[in-house]
Amino acid sequence: MNFNTDFQPVTTQPQEIEEKSFKIITEELGAHPFTDEQFPIVQRVIHASADFELGRSLVFHPHAVQAGIRAIREGRALVADVQMVQVGISKPRIVKYGGDVHVYISDPDVAAKAKELNTTRAIVSVRKACEAHDGAIFAIGNAPTALLELIRLVKEGLAKPSLIVGVPVGFVSAAESKEELMKLDIPFITNRGRKGGSPVAVAVINALSILADAQGR
Repeated sequence: MNFNTDFQPVTTQPQEIEEKSFKIITEELGAHPFTDEQFPIVQRVIHASADFELGRSLVFHPHAVQAGIRAIREGRALVADVQMVQVGISKPRIVKYGGDVHVYISDPDVAAKAKELNTTRAIVSVRKACEAHDGAIFAIGNAPTALLELIRLVKEGLAKPSLIVGVPVGFVSAAESKEELMKLDIPFITNRGRKGGSPVAVAVINALSILADAQGR
């Protein structure tokens, strides 16, 4: 392909672009505290965001990576807080093990219940998801209220997720919700601070599903 610009791309081959990107990430990140099993997830997050500060801010429960891999390979449900997370996840690597990706925030019953209770749809959708799926993986990239509600349900023994990927972005309760998540003694992947979002949640889940595939080879 010819590009009518002064700058020509180094390569137009997708696999080569990814490999070069990961090499740059590894070189520029330098020394880091992450384990060998955590680092591929950190790489994917930086690759999705081009944000090294965000990558360095990631925090892993000691058993998070293996818990996520095991849950994917067991076909556990995966619950996203919003559609943006749902559509970004590579479903073939989830459904091949019997799992699926669910999101409830736009369900009519969720909207009606949220209006009745004068609360957020994110909170009501988490309650619905916990009733529907035992041992699910939760991927929360946008709604701090969803993460805080899930934490409450866990503390009260009403939810037992296999893994919580809690990386909501924002200025109101986002950083605080992640600090609360870090207090739980269940598998989680999160980050410190206001940064996060759908691309981060998607990157974490996709990295885990790639690792799950690799373990089966």
